[in-house]
Amino acid sequence: MKINKSDLERIAVRPDQYPEADKAEIAFAGRSNVGKSSLLNLITCRKKLARVSGAPGKTRTINFYVINDEFRIVDLPGYGYAKVSKSVSSTWGDMVENYLQDRENLLKVIQLVDIRHAPSNQDVQMYKYLKFYGLDGVVVATKADKVSKNELYKGINVIRKTLGLSDDDIVIPISSLKKTGQEKLLSVMAELLEEYNETAKE
Repeated sequence: MKINKSDLERIAVRPDQYPEADKAEIAFAGRSNVGKSSLLNLITCRKKLARVSGAPGKTRTINFYVINDEFRIVDLPGYGYAKVSKSVSSTWGDMVENYLQDRENLLKVIQLVDIRHAPSNQDVQMYKYLKFYGLDGVVVATKADKVSKNELYKGINVIRKTLGLSDDDIVIPISSLKKTGQEKLLSVMAELLEEYNETAKE
């Protein structure tokens, strides 16, 4: 799959602000500063589609991007930034859980983790959330350019073990800086959309 067109369609904090559920959606979630904005810019071939913030935890909304006029990428707010107050963190949790629980056209949530570190407690909690809602199965290991090939394989094994992934779950190492790994992610996304479209025809 190649993304030729991508535009910000809606910014939301409440379900009544979501766009109409008329297109399939694939969401992205991860800790603040994990490289989510850079990844979204990489796969859409847009330098500034998603704003790359120098201040972790700044994104406090759910951002809906319409892609190729066919489906949406949904950018969920980052989690786990220590300097964010507990009240704000709780609001983010409610915002994300409302979306995960009630969005019937949501196909999958792709979770991002930093390949350089073992997944945090928040990462594990998020993956449990995704598993509960049947949205698990695809993890992107970001910042793959920051480690050696040997460290990369070790990091993937640590991610699998810490998150409790099954053999069928997919871990995709990606470097937004070196622009590597995105083809695999786009292929996985294309398969999800193809399955959704086939089911919709039945």
